[in-house]
Amino acid sequence: MIPVTSFAGQSVAVFGLGGSGLASCHALKAGGAEVIACDDNLDRMVEAAQAGFITADLRNLPWTNFAALVLTPGVPLTHPAPHWTVLKAQEAGVEVIGDVELFCRERKAHAPRAPFVAITGTNGKSTTTALIAHLLREAGWDTQLGGNIGTAILSLEPPKDGRVHVIEMSSYQIDLTPSLDPTVGILLNVTEDHIDRHGTIEHYAAVKERLVAGVQDGGTSIIGVDDEFGRAAADRIERTGKRVVRMSVQGPVTSGITADLETIRRIDGGNSTEVAKLGGIGSLRGLHNAQNAAAAAAAVLALGVSPQVLQQGLRSFPGLAHRMEQVGRQVGEKGTTLFVNDSKATNADAAAKALSSFGEIFWIAGGKPKTGGIESLAEYFPRIRKAYLIGQAAQEFAATLEGRVPYEISETLEVAVPAAARDAAASGLAEPVVLLSPACASFDQFRNFELRGTRFRELVTALEGVHPIP
Repeated sequence: MIPVTSFAGQSVAVFGLGGSGLASCHALKAGGAEVIACDDNLDRMVEAAQAGFITADLRNLPWTNFAALVLTPGVPLTHPAPHWTVLKAQEAGVEVIGDVELFCRERKAHAPRAPFVAITGTNGKSTTTALIAHLLREAGWDTQLGGNIGTAILSLEPPKDGRVHVIEMSSYQIDLTPSLDPTVGILLNVTEDHIDRHGTIEHYAAVKERLVAGVQDGGTSIIGVDDEFGRAAADRIERTGKRVVRMSVQGPVTSGITADLETIRRIDGGNSTEVAKLGGIGSLRGLHNAQNAAAAAAAVLALGVSPQVLQQGLRSFPGLAHRMEQVGRQVGEKGTTLFVNDSKATNADAAAKALSSFGEIFWIAGGKPKTGGIESLAEYFPRIRKAYLIGQAAQEFAATLEGRVPYEISETLEVAVPAAARDAAASGLAEPVVLLSPACASFDQFRNFELRGTRFRELVTALEGVHPIP
């Protein structure tokens, strides 16, 4: 845990008592603050009280007593309307911040040169964050991994010289971190997302840009320039005198990092130098993962990791759980079937990444449907040998696939997995792929996508002749 000493002897309101909120309560209390905890969920209020915190309805308290409001990222700050706690804080002149801001203040006070890598972007954040942490651990660094990827930042070990924090950040978290100052900041990409919470894509992009604009003196801003927002951000930040590394997988840059399906290259004044090879690394298939790997490579090279260690780390990266995760192989008379768990693909855009990365696919799809269905995936239909449709979306998906892709209504994973394995083995193909990439939420049959992916792995490893991939 990171004790937050910046509010010692002061009263702080904390609203939102999920994982990061409760961690903030513990960290503030450990640093000497008085914490008043609140949540709209009464069960969470009870949990906080049992943990020894003062709980109260913040509507009924004098806000002038508070030094700050620590807000959970899931609560609206500006759109579609500020949460009532935000309005109360603003009326009283109380600052509204989040848990990453508390971390930044502690780092500045106690270890301002401790390495801090912050990653954002519409797509690819989690894989890039996990890959950077893996590469740094392979290089022997004391590495703390957290933020939006899972572990609340204040639950990690405190900043100190020689210890690096690798933190995934959502736009909501950036919005609550006014003094964000990483050593290395990464903006992967910007596409339309979370407009309900930011009002316009321009505001959303501006929030994302703050992460790379705020890198501390001597730090590095790594910016994906394959979209207009990234290109504009790179130009603006470079004009302020910051070191900017432009990163692209779509075209050349005069200076920066580029990648394709086979190679990561460093470009300097038009001269190209190979940094690492990507070809044959199963956990980094696809152009989207080439972008993730290029960003990760730029980050660790900026921190002094050698190209040799970088290459070793790329090859040993196991991938992100439930995201294009290779879980097993089944050797048949004519070929070897690869089983891939992409349960994290809970919408069509996410599923497109996996469908674009494989050929000869036996596709398991469906679940709780989302707006838009799978028509946007039509360009990948020629890659699909057969689809096995599950959950509430089965009939809707069947209507889209009718006459374009062979399919069967399997209804459940328990039926779909052995059916897909049987058909893949009988296909005569050298490298068929049984791919779970649902393009749907899991909530009709599973509590979350992690449980859905875990069940897929269980069913695959139970098949005769399957060799599990750890």
